[in-house]
Amino acid sequence: MKTKMMDRRSFILQSSSVLALTACSPGFQKPKKLFEISLAQWTINKELKSGQIDNLDFAKVASDHGIFAIEYVNQFFMDKAKDTDYLGEMKRRASDLGVTSVLLMCDREGSLGDPEEAKRKQTVENHRKWIDAAKTLGCHSIRVNAASEGSYDEQVKLATDGLARLTEIGASQGISVIVENHGGLSSNADWLLEVIRQVDHPHCGTLPDFGNFRIKDGVSYDSYRGIDKLMPWAKGVSVKDMVWDDEGNQSALDFERMLRIVLNHGYHGYCGIEYGGFEGLKRSRERLERAREALAES
Repeated sequence: MKTKMMDRRSFILQSSSVLALTACSPGFQKPKKLFEISLAQWTINKELKSGQIDNLDFAKVASDHGIFAIEYVNQFFMDKAKDTDYLGEMKRRASDLGVTSVLLMCDREGSLGDPEEAKRKQTVENHRKWIDAAKTLGCHSIRVNAASEGSYDEQVKLATDGLARLTEIGASQGISVIVENHGGLSSNADWLLEVIRQVDHPHCGTLPDFGNFRIKDGVSYDSYRGIDKLMPWAKGVSVKDMVWDDEGNQSALDFERMLRIVLNHGYHGYCGIEYGGFEGLKRSRERLERAREALAES
């Protein structure tokens, strides 16, 4: 019995020593965080539009605030999509600061679900250059809007058609095409979910936005339920600190409750702050960090 006890003690001591040595070894990696924090360019849209901040300095703004991943918005360099020198400078500045380029949000290029086939095809073509730009910048996805017109079912069909065509182009470059709930029927999680299901492509997914579930005046979709439905297809998450209920009312985001929903779907990627200027940026980063710590301990 004594020998067995000594063997067990020796085993425990040896195991502890191995773990200690492993933790100190160069190749050892600590467990990753539950999720990472990124900064969406729209957060400081007023400063960018006014010229107070130059688009080329966006990566520096993020790093100055302790954030090392960024999400671009094409509106701030609309005429530079094919300017490889300019895009190269954006990429270099981010790289020099150790900042990761995550995704590129695309607006003002038409409706992917336009009822007119010619316009729908043109919208797809308009986005092609942004897929190329995202590839150059090192992003994994472009974010698009699934705007359309007509009945509920007609809009599903039209948006699916445009999105499927664009997804094939993106896939050929290794770039995913992701849809944000961004007003109209796209802010109805059931509708958007049906579109994504019908496209049925690994390079097509969602960018669930906590605060964008307002469908129209007085009509909204519960943010917590909406995020829960969209997360299985999520390739990113946008963080706003206000949420909606089913009756057109807004309230403050419960960070821990929402992030628990996000994590329950096995998502451990970037949660992008997308609201509130510099004050909102600081507040959201601190609340995300506190929630992450609390959830890690729970």
